[in-house]
Amino acid sequence: MSVTVTPVGTDTDLTAFIRLPYDLYRDDPLWVAPLERERRSFLDPARNPYHRVATVRLFLARRRDTVVGRIAAIVDPRYNERHGPDRGLIGLFECVDDPEAAAALFDTADDWLAAQGMKRTFGPLGFTTNDECGVQISGFDQPHIVMIPRNRPYYPQLFSVCGFEKAKDLVSYAIPIPDGGEPPAEYREAADRVLATPGLTVRPMDPQRTETDMETVRKLYNETFTHSYGSVPVDEAQFGYMMKKLRPLLRPGFLQIAEMHGEPVAFLLCLPDAHQALHAARGRLTTLGLPVGLIRAARAVRRIDRVRFAAMGVAREHRSRGLAAALVTQAQRAAFRLGYTEISYSWVLEDNHASRRHGEALGGVHTQTHRLYERATAAP
Repeated sequence: MSVTVTPVGTDTDLTAFIRLPYDLYRDDPLWVAPLERERRSFLDPARNPYHRVATVRLFLARRRDTVVGRIAAIVDPRYNERHGPDRGLIGLFECVDDPEAAAALFDTADDWLAAQGMKRTFGPLGFTTNDECGVQISGFDQPHIVMIPRNRPYYPQLFSVCGFEKAKDLVSYAIPIPDGGEPPAEYREAADRVLATPGLTVRPMDPQRTETDMETVRKLYNETFTHSYGSVPVDEAQFGYMMKKLRPLLRPGFLQIAEMHGEPVAFLLCLPDAHQALHAARGRLTTLGLPVGLIRAARAVRRIDRVRFAAMGVAREHRSRGLAAALVTQAQRAAFRLGYTEISYSWVLEDNHASRRHGEALGGVHTQTHRLYERATAAP
């Protein structure tokens, strides 16, 4: 039975695209199902502003009538402007352990990307590096962390046998928060020296001006990530869409902003690991009209004890001041006060040695690695 790959063109196709992971990971006790309604919003051009600036095509692979894989092919002009004019993106890849099906998906995506003038294929991404990105290649015994992908151990082999090569690895650390919430002495002393710098203030998000502080973060992100690997600028509409999803997770102490003489120069954004609660919801907040998943998730929220350090940026002219250590220390102290016991320091580029040193200095253990791949597209 040969594999056929077709574009997603109907509501039935879209549902099959969204639901495939629920079948693939049904027997994986560590996988956390995304909320189906969130996935529908993410893929809906009317609701997700990303579709206004990029072109996305979704494809399904089938053997006879059985869906065996899916993929998104993406052309993002902002990515091309920053990282090269001829790189197409792939994302949302899921597939059974079937190299023929994987090859058919990759080749179909390549053909579409080549027709748009792309010469190389890069990914997988959710849509951008602000979404889930990479293929998990190690740490399959570790928890499924919020906004960090989890996949079957055979996925790296599917990419390699189809001609993809490593582009970059992303590493994650687990950092235990000790009693008292203080980092190791040497790290704490260095951070406290920075915090004593005249004119420097490191403060949590102000609940009375959340919108202003979040716009500060957006501007700092775009400024500080200009040269970051694979990043794209985030406009107001996209940032608003992301923050609408993340707002229920925000705690004042989990957004730290550094200001020098009143001017914002750095930030650190942390997120409670909502996967610890979403696991109970099993991908749906309602079942047959009853709020079963919502009730389960609400109960599980009380058991969240892990926080993820999701994004940190320091303005280039201030990177020698040690602001990262100050931000991390203040965030860890806030996490401890709120009852959290572990930090997921994720993810960090494999060659970002400065950031990796922070994770290791805090007592972090390297727990997972994810990989981004690339290959040449087919000729148009």
